Order: sequence, then C-alpha cells, then structure tokens
Amino acid sequence: MHRSWWKILGVGLLVYTFSAGLLLNVPQLPALQETIRNLYFHVCMWFAMMILFTISVVNAIRYLRSFKLKYDIYARQYAVVGIVFGLLGYGTGAIWASFTWADPNNSIIDNFKTIARDPKLIGAAIALLVYFAYLILRDSVQDTDKKARVSSVYNIFAYALLFPSIWILPRILPSLHPGNEDNPALDVKNDISGSMRMVFYPAVIGWTLLGVWITTLKIRTTLLKEKSMLS
Repeated sequence: MHRSWWKILGVGLLVYTFSAGLLLNVPQLPALQETIRNLYFHVCMWFAMMILFTISVVNAIRYLRSFKLKYDIYARQYAVVGIVFGLLGYGTGAIWASFTWADPNNSIIDNFKTIARDPKLIGAAIALLVYFAYLILRDSVQDTDKKARVSSVYNIFAYALLFPSIWILPRILPSLHPGNEDNPALDVKNDISGSMRMVFYPAVIGWTLLGVWITTLKIRTTLLKEKSMLS
C-alpha cells in the first residue's frame, strides 16, 4: 500500500477534477461561457505531456551517460505516453476551438480552415509530428545499441524543438488562442478565477500521475520482454 500512495492520489485528484470541474461555478466570460471547464482537461493534459516529455529526455541523457538500455526503454515509454496525452490535448483543444472561435456566419469548412491555420495548433501539430518521427526512427534501426544511441540524441533534439513550437513562436504570431496579445493564459483577471485554480493545479498533478502510472506499466511489460537482453 505504501508504494501505491501516488496512484491512489492520482485517482483521487482525477475524481476531484471531474466532479468539481463539472459542478463548481465558473466565470461566465462572454467568449467561453461553460466551455471554460475544458481548461481542466485540454490545458492540464498539455502540462502532463510536457512533464512526460521532460522525464523522457532526462532518461535519454541518462542512457548516453551510462549506456544502460533500461534508460532507453524509460525514455521511449515516457515519450509514447506523452504523445498520447498530446493527442488528447490537441483533440480537446480543437473541439473547444470549434465552439469558441467558430463564426456562425461561415460554413463548417471555412471555420475549420480558420482553426487549422492558427499558429498555436500548427506549432502543436509540428511538435507531435517530431515525436512521431522519434518513434519511426527507433523502429527503422535494427541494432539495439545503435537504436538506443541514435534515438536518445534525437530525443534531445525533439525536446529542444518542443518549446519554440508550442510556447514561443505561437506567442509572437497573431493567434486566437488565449495567451497572445498580452493576455496570459492563466491570468485571474482575464481568464480564470481563483476558485478555478483550486481545480486546475490538482488536475495537472492528477493527469501527470496517471501518465506516469501508465508508463510504469508499459516499462514493466517491456522489461519482462527484454529481460534477457538487459541481464
């Protein structure tokens, strides 16, 4: 039980996220209305993705320093789960945008084109494609040690591109996304209230712990399959 406390904590925080996130009062901002509740899912999943990618690149560096294959396995599995959370965050963000950015006077296709051209969504798509390329690169190399070395170096490269594509370039380009034009995405006055922060931060922790839990299960499975290689 003492080893599973963080799993119980993660489940509890997610139960709190769903219940409080859907039931508690939220600011009735003109452009967002009730859709602001998606903040607990879309944004928090992106935070979890960033944390998982960070753990992945740390393990890639650990592999390059020690050449122990277990760290390469850690790096790969954290990247895989990070991609999953990235896709979930991208999907929930696209749905959110379709309700808040869409022009009722335009057709669905025109609205979709407008949303798809947003720098924030383009940057997020580029970041995810770079990590998809990381997985493809791994599968294209047959030699285990060479695969681990090449993919670990690429992991560092992918992580270096993550911040410009998601956090820097979209903020200096015109965008409909909150966080642009001097509108910080977590500013209490402009975006969310203090009560929403009481759900937001636990949600970030909860989604992150869920991602770590899933990753540890994948790591255990992989280590069992490759036990003979690591011994």
